[in-house]
Amino acid sequence: MSQDKADIETDIQAPLDHGEDIAAMEPLQVSDAAPRREALTELAVELAAKSAGFSRSLPDGVVSALADLVRAMNCYYSNLIEGHDTHPVDIERAMQNDYSDEPRKRDLQLEARAHVTVQQWIDEGGLAGRATTIEGVCEIHRRFGEALPEELLWIEDPQTGERIRMTPGELRGRDVIVGNHVAISAGALPRFLRRFEQVYSRLGNAQTIVSTAAAHHRFLWIHPFLDGNGRVARLMSYAMLREALDTGGIWSIARGLARQEARYKQHLVACDQPRRGDLDGRGSRSEAALAEFTEFFLQTCIDQVAFMEQLVQPNRLRERIRLWVEEEVRLGGLPSQAGNVLEAVLYRGDLPRGDVPSIVGTGGRQSQRIVSALLKADVLQSSSSRAPLRIAFPARLAGRWMPGLFPEAAN
Repeated sequence: MSQDKADIETDIQAPLDHGEDIAAMEPLQVSDAAPRREALTELAVELAAKSAGFSRSLPDGVVSALADLVRAMNCYYSNLIEGHDTHPVDIERAMQNDYSDEPRKRDLQLEARAHVTVQQWIDEGGLAGRATTIEGVCEIHRRFGEALPEELLWIEDPQTGERIRMTPGELRGRDVIVGNHVAISAGALPRFLRRFEQVYSRLGNAQTIVSTAAAHHRFLWIHPFLDGNGRVARLMSYAMLREALDTGGIWSIARGLARQEARYKQHLVACDQPRRGDLDGRGSRSEAALAEFTEFFLQTCIDQVAFMEQLVQPNRLRERIRLWVEEEVRLGGLPSQAGNVLEAVLYRGDLPRGDVPSIVGTGGRQSQRIVSALLKADVLQSSSSRAPLRIAFPARLAGRWMPGLFPEAAN
C-alpha cells in the first residue's frame, strides 16, 4: 500500500497539553446524595442476584460452551455498533482460519477474530484487577490492534481528510473532535487517565457494578486512542462486570446496547453535557445525565441476563435440541441414539467417554461412531481423544437452538 508522505509521517513533537482541569470530567460516580442513587443501588443488587442465579443454574461444561458462543455474539454486536457487520457464523469461520476470498469481508473477519481473542484473554484472567488502569486499557487496545489487518489501522481525519495510521496500544498524539465533542488535548491524556484509574480501580464489587456505566462514558469522553475507543470501552465494561459479578462470560451487555443503539448514543451525548444547574450535582458534567445512563445500563444488563436465562432454560433448550437431532437422524446426518448422548451431556456438563455405551445401549464401536458424528457436527467438543465430552454451541445452529440470539446468517 502506498501513501502520501504527509500521511505516513508521524508527529515528531510531543503532544500539546492545553492545561484542561481534570475536574472537567467530574463527577466520576453518581453520588450517594443523588436523587436516583437508591434506585441504582437496587438495580445493582437485582443484577448481582440474577447473574449469580443464572450462572449457578448451569453445569460447568455448559457454562464453558456458552461463554464460547457469547464471545462471538459480543463481538458481533460490539462491531455492529461501529458499523461493521460480521455475522457470528463468519466469526466462527475466522476462528477456524476459514476466511472469505473477498478482501473487505476477510478484513472484517480478521477484526472479529481479534476481538474474540481479546475477550478470551479477558475470560482467562489476563486483565484481572487491571480493567480500568492505564496499563490495562492500553493492553486491550494493543492486543486488539496488533491483530488487525493493515487497512483497518488507517483512519481518516474528518476535518482535514488526512489518512493517519493508528499505533496499537499508544495514546493518540493529536487533538480530535468526535461528533460535537471536542476531546481533551493529547498532552492532557496521561493526567486524565491517572485520575480515571485512581477512581475506578479502587472500587469494591458493589461500587464497581454501579459505576461501570460512568467509567464507560468517561473513558469515551477522554477518547484516549485515535480509533477503537468504542470497542475498548465495551471490552473494559465487560471485564469490570465479569470480575465484579463473576458472570462466567455467559451474558454480555453488548447485545442490549446494539439493539438500543440510538438510546445508547443519546445517553452518551447527554453525559457529555455540562451541569444543568445547582440541583445537578457538584461536578462539571451533568450528574443527572450520568445517573440516567447508569439506570439504562444496569437495566439493559438485567434484560440480557433474563434473555440468556430464558434461552438456555434446561427443558426448553433440550426440546429445541431434541427436535434438531430428530431431524438430523431422519436426514441421515446423525445416527440414532445421538440425542441420548447430547441430553446426557447437557444434564451433566461433562460426560466421560466410558459412559456412552451404557447411555446408548450399544457396544463400544457403535457408541464411538455416535460420538464421532456428534464431534464432526460440532455439537460436542473434547480437549483430547480421551477427555470427557462437553456440549458445543456452534453459531450456525444458534437460530435453531437459541432463537433470537442474533439474526440469521445471509445465504
